[in-house]
Amino acid sequence: MYQRQGVAAYKTDLSNIKLLSEYLENPHVNYKTIHVGGTNGKGSTSHMLASILHEAGYKVGLYTSPHLKDFRERIRINGAPVSKQFVMGFVKKHKSFFEEHKLSFFEMTVGMAFEYFHKQQVDIAVIEVGLGGRLDATNIILPEVSVITNIGLDHTQFLGTTLSEIATEKAGIIKEEIPVIIGEYHKETEEIFDTLSQKRNAPLEKAYAFNALPLSSDLIGDYQKNNIRTAQVTIATLQKKGFVIGIQHIAKGLKNVVNNTGLLGRWQQLQEAPKVICDTAHNKEGLFYVIRQLKKEKYTRLHIVLGVVSDKDLSSILPLFPENAHYYFCKPDIPRGMNSKKLMDIASGYDLKGDCFPSVIEAYESAKKEATLRDLIFVGGSTFVVAEII
Repeated sequence: MYQRQGVAAYKTDLSNIKLLSEYLENPHVNYKTIHVGGTNGKGSTSHMLASILHEAGYKVGLYTSPHLKDFRERIRINGAPVSKQFVMGFVKKHKSFFEEHKLSFFEMTVGMAFEYFHKQQVDIAVIEVGLGGRLDATNIILPEVSVITNIGLDHTQFLGTTLSEIATEKAGIIKEEIPVIIGEYHKETEEIFDTLSQKRNAPLEKAYAFNALPLSSDLIGDYQKNNIRTAQVTIATLQKKGFVIGIQHIAKGLKNVVNNTGLLGRWQQLQEAPKVICDTAHNKEGLFYVIRQLKKEKYTRLHIVLGVVSDKDLSSILPLFPENAHYYFCKPDIPRGMNSKKLMDIASGYDLKGDCFPSVIEAYESAKKEATLRDLIFVGGSTFVVAEII
């Protein structure tokens, strides 16, 4: 599994997913889709879109990754996760095909989602890109609209080491004559999106150039403002295509993302005294906004439970973290997890001081023991750290 193993589990072409799709009789062609990619914000934006469409009365499939607590979080319809029976039945029925063609975990899961949405006769499915875009297993769909939330330096071992190279991979979801929404402006990437959309006759909308309606969401954090605007511009494109979605559906959908979709881990408050907040942001761009949000909080002392994966570029993220916090360095319980002692040693070079723990749970329990009622505990650095304490 890519999330657990890293580079060894990453597939670099679409031949397997095309093979699986043909074997399943191309279930994804039987319903409408929205394709959402980008470095940060694609998960939140996908959930916002699904929530708005749900409020407008549509039967909405939602495919996202990774999951935090339960595999079934990845495949939902109107917020309800796929049934255990369907997951088990699908794997049992097609196991020999999976093994014969050496399908990856992600390819199998994409096929499962596409089949489930077809069997359940959804009106539309919001499909989040797993990694990159051009070669992602989800990139066999022909959506109503493609969305690219933003571009940042993440997964550079697969996608390239510059914003331009990464943008080129993400732009691989732009299809012939299908509208594309770009969420955020980057000087280095604007020309790439302009050129490719023109080449493919894909109508291009730049969400960052629009004045969005002043609507708020239950997904808290200043960094969600860009996602709210991107979701609004995407919905406007769907309205032009005949989808019946009113302003009341947009407002209510944005206000009820968590209830309608089950989203976890986005500036999520776990308890009040001491206040505990967790967030799955794990790269420079995502953490920049999260740390900025953290600085707005009021507390006596700040405690940070921090763990990362071993291939993380620490020189890009550690300078963002505040020096006036006590750190509880820990190792996520996955093969890719970075040793907590190594993390602590490197962090000390950035004046981040604290203690190391062999597990996330031990680090978290220690932070709760040390914190007073007026303190703040932040848990993050990796999706997998957050998954262990939610």
